[in-house]
Amino acid sequence: MVGHIGQNAIDTSQAGDCIAFPFGPVLGQGDNCGEGPQQQIMLSTSETYLAALLVIFTVPYAFWRLLRTDYVAPLVVVQIVFGILLGPGILGSAFPAVYESIFTQPVIGALNGIAWWAVMLFVFVAGIELDLDAAWEHRRETVITAALALATPLAIGSGVAALVLTQPGWLGDQGSLAQGILGIGMACSVTALPILVLLMEKLAIFHQPLGQRLLRYASLDDLAIWGVLAIVLVDVDRITRQAGFLVLFGLAAWGVRSLMRRLCERDRWHVGLVWLAACGLAADWAGLHFMVGAFLAGCVLDSGLFSREKLDSFREIVLLTVMPVFFLSTGLRTDWSGGGVAVIAVAALLLFASVAGKLAGVHLAGRLLGWRKGEAGVIGWLLQTKALIMIIFANVLLDKAIISSQTFTALLLMAVGSTMLTVPMVTPRLRKLTNAES
Repeated sequence: MVGHIGQNAIDTSQAGDCIAFPFGPVLGQGDNCGEGPQQQIMLSTSETYLAALLVIFTVPYAFWRLLRTDYVAPLVVVQIVFGILLGPGILGSAFPAVYESIFTQPVIGALNGIAWWAVMLFVFVAGIELDLDAAWEHRRETVITAALALATPLAIGSGVAALVLTQPGWLGDQGSLAQGILGIGMACSVTALPILVLLMEKLAIFHQPLGQRLLRYASLDDLAIWGVLAIVLVDVDRITRQAGFLVLFGLAAWGVRSLMRRLCERDRWHVGLVWLAACGLAADWAGLHFMVGAFLAGCVLDSGLFSREKLDSFREIVLLTVMPVFFLSTGLRTDWSGGGVAVIAVAALLLFASVAGKLAGVHLAGRLLGWRKGEAGVIGWLLQTKALIMIIFANVLLDKAIISSQTFTALLLMAVGSTMLTVPMVTPRLRKLTNAES
């Protein structure tokens, strides 16, 4: 589970009430902290936790704002990168004493609590925002494009996975080869719908016909991705429990939808959070993982139940206030034990499978549907963005030990790389397409 983030890299002997930092003069904390060496700062667990939050919210923002990286790396991507840098493979290797002093078990436990709830809220909103009605209205174009944009990178990514997972150290302890191949293949196919929205707003195409088409394609693929994840997580030993969860969920969803229509919007938010926690708990108990429950909880609720302004505001607040903690917790799970060159090489292979597969699938859809010249390139690159949703997807695979920490690190690098490529590759193509239309 996510609660094990960074566990192997932490010295649990420092998980007491006070933490000794290996620099500076002594700052007394009372008798409970002990005397300590004369060149250590003694901080309580709460102070260390707040120091970690200070770093999480200060450093990535300052880097993003001062260096103006938005063209290549939006703030969320910078936060993910700094999560990796603060993990055991980078900070832990360069400054092990500092790393072990900050990321003790009590601090990680506190950060995990925020990370769990943050990602549940984020996935819940992503589920609510799926516009399946629009996808159905334009079903022929949507189904053809979404299917090809999903199937082609899935096939190529699965081929790469089959090569990688047969080597020692890449397949998880609890995962079968088939689960690992399908999981990694789907990770190569993911499109991060919330990041896609952010990038389309930046490119000023969100409310244009092209933007709405992209939303339909990504929405259908998101639904398929979570459905496949549920299949990957099917546990033969818990099959009865999982089947029972799906039956009870269907009945409960019908009741919650009926109840929601009778409530005012303010009450809908409160009931929605209760529904989210209940679905997360039930899905995790059934062995499907709480993030699958969170997505299903949002997916069965109509976006029309909530005002567009409040839904956008809620998503932005979650991204601003708590998701950076999830990015850090993700970085703490990275593993370079197989060697940095090997991890980067596998990440490069997965990035090639993801990019080439997505572009090939979308270009094929464009030929079948008779798109204008240049549209397939713009759509293919925008559907390429993976950060957040793919990272969440990979976290689930790691939690269930279907993939190893080493494979997770390669997937994380692939997600960052594909997202950073999106805006630089799309901008000139979009400009050319716009000029051709004019």
